[in-house]
Amino acid sequence: MPPLSPEALATLMAGGAPHALLDVRERGAYERGHIFRATSLPRRLLEIRLPLLVSAHRTPLVLCDGDGRLAELCRPALAEMGYTDVRVLAGGLAAWRAAGRPTVEGLNVPSKVFGERVLHERGTPQIAPRELQARIAEGADLVIVDSRTPQEYARGCVPGAISVPGGELALRIGELVQRPETTIVVHCGGRTRSYIGTESLRRLGLPNPVVALENGTMGWELAGLALERGASRRAPAVSAEGRDAATRMGERVAAEDGVTMLSAEALEAFWARRDRVNVCLLDVRTAEEYAEGHLPGAVWAPGGQVVQATDEYVAVHAASIVLVCDGLVRSVMTAAWLTRMGFPSVAALAGGVPAWERGGGAVERGHPRLLPLGYDALRASVPAVPPGDLEDGAILNVDPSDVYARDHVPGAVWVCRSRLEIVIPQVIPDRRREIVVTCADGVQSTLAAATLLRLGYAGARVLAGGTRAWLGAGLPGESGLVGLLDEPDDVVLKPYEKGRAAMEAYLRWEEALDSEGRSPHGLIPHPVRDSRARP
Repeated sequence: MPPLSPEALATLMAGGAPHALLDVRERGAYERGHIFRATSLPRRLLEIRLPLLVSAHRTPLVLCDGDGRLAELCRPALAEMGYTDVRVLAGGLAAWRAAGRPTVEGLNVPSKVFGERVLHERGTPQIAPRELQARIAEGADLVIVDSRTPQEYARGCVPGAISVPGGELALRIGELVQRPETTIVVHCGGRTRSYIGTESLRRLGLPNPVVALENGTMGWELAGLALERGASRRAPAVSAEGRDAATRMGERVAAEDGVTMLSAEALEAFWARRDRVNVCLLDVRTAEEYAEGHLPGAVWAPGGQVVQATDEYVAVHAASIVLVCDGLVRSVMTAAWLTRMGFPSVAALAGGVPAWERGGGAVERGHPRLLPLGYDALRASVPAVPPGDLEDGAILNVDPSDVYARDHVPGAVWVCRSRLEIVIPQVIPDRRREIVVTCADGVQSTLAAATLLRLGYAGARVLAGGTRAWLGAGLPGESGLVGLLDEPDDVVLKPYEKGRAAMEAYLRWEEALDSEGRSPHGLIPHPVRDSRARP
């Protein structure tokens, strides 16, 4: 199909028709500037992540990059995957900007805009880091909860904080707080998840004071205070009494917000049409619960992180979103927030996974290993070389650059797989050259070797088992960004990983998204209702 002009794309985005705008550049380039509401999907991950994001193969897809070259390279893979309506933004982001169209910086911007909007419209109470430290020192009646992922929490939390990822707060807070006088403090790394978590608890009608830590752990560090590293505290298991109380609160929220509840039978019928209608089936429970048994095809998407990063889980405009938990409150709370963000079709599975199983529905166990469509056949077609049989020739690593930096085959050079066709002819023009491609597990390297073979590099092979097999055989490794053939723009560091100036700049950027209580991007079509209002 012919390229799409910036004007035509703007018209498409302003309408209500289903479509997906996919930015196929690497994460670093995307962070520096992209079209608002575009989903970041680097080309190297297309074959793995796109089926999770776009279930209906006739959905119009618009690919965006810097100048159109990278997007054009995506077409063959998308055709092989069965997507039939694929357009490229003519001239890429450069043409979009030249046409006077705006771009935004940062990651997960829709969610962050929403968080700032919630702050202004609900007047979310906050506590300054120094004040919180003083209250901790005096032994005040406090419960501090970290609403981020357990991994983020372990890297650094407010001293004494308990890990309760945002989507778990409504279910588990009753196990942590027994006295109405206890002040609950919610924090994340910055702002968004603190505000959403705080307002989730306020919405439940708890008698306790609930406040957000101003600017999260970054604000804490900028105030000259030390974080606790390596913490592992978790909320206790939910009691029967606590679950009943959470269910009652979830029922109230569902009634007040008009959350659509699907029966297991209705969901089964709906899910059967996913090849014609885009359905995002998201399991918002913990990783452990998901592994114990989930609906076939459901994507693990913890509730708090869905709200924090909607653009990473929902790529199709006007897609239907169905949320699943073990009962009610976690899916309903997530559904309520997504509805308030402006998503037009959001529902929750009534009774959750237990109701699905009682109705005879099958479940899958574990976390599925995501492999490209037709990967087994592709792997069989690519010559492989065992770790101990490497000879002279180029060794090419296509891992993410941070993985390459940690450990790689000695002498291996790095290139981003997304740009392989552009970079390799420039650095290895001799197509008779033997090239062994590797990555950690052999998946991306197999795809890259297949690409090299299509380009005419007859000596392209893949390292059997990848770098893990190499190291597992007792062979030496090498570390560091020592052999770069390409710009390592595939990994984005968190502001707190880059130092004080970066944290200060990030917080200024986040505050500026909605400094007057209005969304500069028109994300929310209606005001957010007071959390304690009754219909």
